[in-house]
Amino acid sequence: MTAFYHVCFVVPDIELAMKDLTGTVGVEWSGILDDKIGPWDYRVAFSRTGPPHFELIQGPAGSPWDSTLGARCDHIGFWTRSVEESSQRLIEHGAPTDFSGCPYGRPYSYHRVGSVGIRLEMMDVSRQPGFLDRWDPGAEAMPAFDA
Repeated sequence: MTAFYHVCFVVPDIELAMKDLTGTVGVEWSGILDDKIGPWDYRVAFSRTGPPHFELIQGPAGSPWDSTLGARCDHIGFWTRSVEESSQRLIEHGAPTDFSGCPYGRPYSYHRVGSVGIRLEMMDVSRQPGFLDRWDPGAEAMPAFDA
């Protein structure tokens, strides 16, 4: 199995979650990014070191990261050479698409794995250089799920 590159927690208070993970296990953060996809404004933070990285997302009600439902482990992220092909593979193995960023110009999709209560994220590897520049400058490239 190719290693995942992050685990994401949806949280109602991103600053508090960052503080708690720093204080308890020493996680260092690269700051908070305020972003928008479709109709949803959300906040995201990644740990400075990894993989695997910690990701925290604080999202509004009704969004793919609805944090009004409480803190939770939301997804595990993998790089892929083809979101479409990896998505099809996951669907064929019983992990239906739960959300896709593709219609919003973001090449990724989430797939629900009900037996473990999380989603798997397939993120196009073309976004990796920007990810590393923003969240973990100087880090080495990470392998793709389907390499």
